[in-house]
Amino acid sequence: MAPSNMPTVSVIVPNYNHARFLRKRIDSVLQQTFQDFELILLDDCSTDDSRSILSSYAGDPRIRIEFNDANSGSTFKQWNKGVRLARGKYVWIAESDDYADERLLETLVPLLDTEPGAVFAYCRSWRVSADDQLDGFQDAYLADLDPQKWTAAFWADGREECRRYLVHRNTVLSASSVLFRREVYGRVGGADESLVLCGDWKTWASMALTGGKIGYVGEPLNYYRFHDMSVTARSQRLGLEQVEYLCVVRWVLSQVTPTKFALEKLGKSLANIWVPTAMSTHVPFASKRAMLKSIWDIDPHPIRNSVHPALATIRRKFSRHWNSVCARMKT
Repeated sequence: MAPSNMPTVSVIVPNYNHARFLRKRIDSVLQQTFQDFELILLDDCSTDDSRSILSSYAGDPRIRIEFNDANSGSTFKQWNKGVRLARGKYVWIAESDDYADERLLETLVPLLDTEPGAVFAYCRSWRVSADDQLDGFQDAYLADLDPQKWTAAFWADGREECRRYLVHRNTVLSASSVLFRREVYGRVGGADESLVLCGDWKTWASMALTGGKIGYVGEPLNYYRFHDMSVTARSQRLGLEQVEYLCVVRWVLSQVTPTKFALEKLGKSLANIWVPTAMSTHVPFASKRAMLKSIWDIDPHPIRNSVHPALATIRRKFSRHWNSVCARMKT
């Protein structure tokens, strides 16, 4: 048992303008059946009623509240701030617009306790709308990779998970579903604060690449909220998601050699993502340029000598423009 002043789990709730969801979020933490935790509430200069709601919990001895003096503009700066404040062995970043089953910690803590080599453990997630209507499982997005994998519990080798899946897609679909070791998070340098949307994906891959195990629970104990004002929704509208996607793919490819299946999926995914984005009139030119630069960095070779043959798919889709694109990316 951890000393009373050193909780087993540090729960971090980073918030910005999610007043309408905050009470449900915080109450779902406080009502956990596993109670050996501290709760760190962060606010990044919200302009709604968030701060008064957060302040109403100040009397609970388990809770610390930290208000920023200036907006950081970054979810992942808030993650890193919260982990710096944390004292627990394990960390749960409970996003402010999500909520949880009361047994989430009770289920995930023993996985890390019994497997010292595990870097993180996570559970299945429901999708839930702004008005709390269930909309299936979040892992429906992963069915083309493996229709059964995320429906049942498993243990996986972290590096192998990167080679098979994390090299081309974030398969840990909700930060709120994850319990991770604070020491490992610190060892990999925390979250990449230069990323707006894909910092979570890079964080999970970084931790997995340390060689530890990843645990998964097939029971849906997390409720992932989707709504029009989420960071994901805003970033998709600006084309930022595609730019950061390519940035993380490029980075993971520098760390591992993907399996043949993963490489084939990667080529198709990249083609389907960046070609429509590059042609879109709604995506800013700077985003298009950054995206094309990443494509060039991933594979600057002619098709016949390609390091990643699956990327030939991209070039075939965009063949009329490829030579000029490559020439521009050299400058």
